[in-house]
Amino acid sequence: MSTPFPFTAVVGQDDLRLALLLNAVSPAVGGVLVRGEKGTAKSTAVRALSALLPPLEVVVGCRFSCAPASPDPVCPDGPHERAFETRPSRMVELPVGASEDRLVGALDIERALAEGVKAFEPGLLADAHRGILYVDEVNLLHDHLVDLLLDAAAMGASYVEREGVSVRHASKFLLVGTMNPEEGELRPQLLDRFGLTVEVAASREPDQRVEVVRRRLAYDDDPGGFAERWADEESAVRQRIVAARELLPSVRLGDGALRQIAATCAAFEVDGMRADIVMARTATALAAWAGRTDVLAEDVRQAALLALPHRRRRNPFDAPGLDEDKLDETLEEFAGEGESEGEGKGEGDEDPDPDGPPDGPGDGGQPAPDAGPQRGGDTAARPEAGEDGEPQASGAGEQAAARAAEPFRTKVLSVPGIGEGAAGRRSRARTEHGRTTGARRPRGALTKLHLAATVQAAAPHQRARGRSGPGLVIRRDDLRQATREGREGNLVLFVVDASGSMAARQRMSAVKGAVLSLLLDAYQRRDKVGLVTFRGAAADVALPPTSSVEAAAVRLESLPTGGRTPLAAGLLKAHDVLRVERLRDPARRALVVVVTDGRATGGPEPVALAGRAARLFAAEGVASVVVDCESGPVRLGLAGQLAGELEGTAVTLDELRADSIAGLVRDVQGTSRRAA
Repeated sequence: MSTPFPFTAVVGQDDLRLALLLNAVSPAVGGVLVRGEKGTAKSTAVRALSALLPPLEVVVGCRFSCAPASPDPVCPDGPHERAFETRPSRMVELPVGASEDRLVGALDIERALAEGVKAFEPGLLADAHRGILYVDEVNLLHDHLVDLLLDAAAMGASYVEREGVSVRHASKFLLVGTMNPEEGELRPQLLDRFGLTVEVAASREPDQRVEVVRRRLAYDDDPGGFAERWADEESAVRQRIVAARELLPSVRLGDGALRQIAATCAAFEVDGMRADIVMARTATALAAWAGRTDVLAEDVRQAALLALPHRRRRNPFDAPGLDEDKLDETLEEFAGEGESEGEGKGEGDEDPDPDGPPDGPGDGGQPAPDAGPQRGGDTAARPEAGEDGEPQASGAGEQAAARAAEPFRTKVLSVPGIGEGAAGRRSRARTEHGRTTGARRPRGALTKLHLAATVQAAAPHQRARGRSGPGLVIRRDDLRQATREGREGNLVLFVVDASGSMAARQRMSAVKGAVLSLLLDAYQRRDKVGLVTFRGAAADVALPPTSSVEAAAVRLESLPTGGRTPLAAGLLKAHDVLRVERLRDPARRALVVVVTDGRATGGPEPVALAGRAARLFAAEGVASVVVDCESGPVRLGLAGQLAGELEGTAVTLDELRADSIAGLVRDVQGTSRRAA
């Protein structure tokens, strides 16, 4: 849209707007990751920020023919005469499906081979220099692309070393990513690279929701007129950003504030030193935004709330957040020394942070009313998980949910053969990244040149093409794409027996611990997961296939047990889930993990029905593993029989551990059928 929605017209979302503005004041803070449900103005606020950034002075020419794209006010070869012009700051969007060439730049392969010219075309990292690089749904971006853009954001430069080209160019930008956690999480290593993180949610206050709708409808009816009505507020915030930038070098971060920062990071056990540095830069930017030259305790506290929640997670299934009582206690404990020396006392201490969040009329209610019901809802949900030992009321013989045992590192489960699914870390696949295994004609644009195969294809035709010089005459049909083998992510579908036989002898706790361990492994290997449970008279899809492994862990924790064992119903439900998912994502291969003791007691002829259901998976070549949960001195071996019907592998809970036997999923008799 030519006229973006005004930044100051965004209703509520004070933390989001403050985090964006702090990065506008001090890009060294390191960017913002915005987490929240869909429809919460994440993208709207980010796109509106670019209109508030001060204009840039850009080099457009030089009598010594220097590169126009160079941002330096002085030519690299000396103080040459350069021509400048003022341009607005720009925002560059990185699509989720972008290639590495589009991000960092690419060599013109045809010109390089045919003309011997190293023609390099810059990518989005160069376009975003001195502006905003926005990645919507950053959690769906391939990990190697996230690594590249985070490295560039940290170093302020992009290095390209590929196809004989060595290029370095400035790439300083404000990195903003938005994501919906329901669609999957970022790896903790990548989370740590974002300076600040903000959680956003739609307001539950009717008045605030009415104001959101009113402003959006007014903007849609007349974007230009709506923006004009907010022009004064936009101008005021723009001037305040400029003033804060000018004041920033004069802000003093005293020893008392530094000790509070260090103590806070140590108290919350964050890894590394990046959190300390980000907190220091954020606290300094907060002071500059408030018009002060000294960092106060409230600046440190606000910096902690923005910089630490995503760094304190001790395992992937911990919800982001910060214990504010613990934060206040830490700040109070280490506040005495700095205050006694007069540190952190600047002008205007009577109202040390009058402008906390950005100004703007009609900002709506405060975020506090929304936070209360959410916390209360989480507390109220706990008894439903069966923590009080009360049996659930949903069926006869049902028992309260058992807590999962401690997770452990599991052996690698993989799908036989070579797939072509989404990039991940589980099974072998043909991918854009990995070791080179061969060459083929490119399907569409050439992305990875196989030089030897290209030369071999062109060599026999040189005389017919009239070659006279030392170079090869290359045509498009000579080019060969390198085929590479890497790893893909799979759909790991858990089919969990929650019947009464599984609850006997306190086995369910160990079973949940094993499934939780497999979920943790799926999280690390970038898989999609689904959860089917069966007990009583039927099977249920507890969680449809999703990239949010955290959601599966939550559903597993609250899973009750009891009743008969409808094994056939569980397998048929899983088969139906796979059929639907195959239509949605045909390239992603599935791995079915059946967690059961093998007993089948539900419905007529339960054993025969379970065998027929299992043979459906074998006929379609679906890779499967049966986790045998049978225990006790007398074992019937029913799980092993089920694995035979599935043409899969059976493994006990003990064998599932990484320090036990290797090679759980093997290329068995079904491999030849899959290849066919």
